[in-house]
Amino acid sequence: MIKSLTKHGNSLALVIEKPILELIGADADTSFEVSTDGQVLILSPVKDAGRDAAFKATLDKVNKQYPKALKKLAE
Repeated sequence: MIKSLTKHGNSLALVIEKPILELIGADADTSFEVSTDGQVLILSPVKDAGRDAAFKATLDKVNKQYPKALKKLAE
């Protein structure tokens, strides 16, 4: 699907059709994380910020508890 940007005040907007929003489980209240690799724009719906924070905290805990084992696995 090829999309065009739409003028919205002093900005440009990308309109996402309802079927695509339904496919990814997003609606008007969904927040999106916007990232890029320098050429591609990536929009990812933020489902549960608390879950992401809990995952990062657990990952930090594991990294602190098993640094030698993780280093060996990475080699």
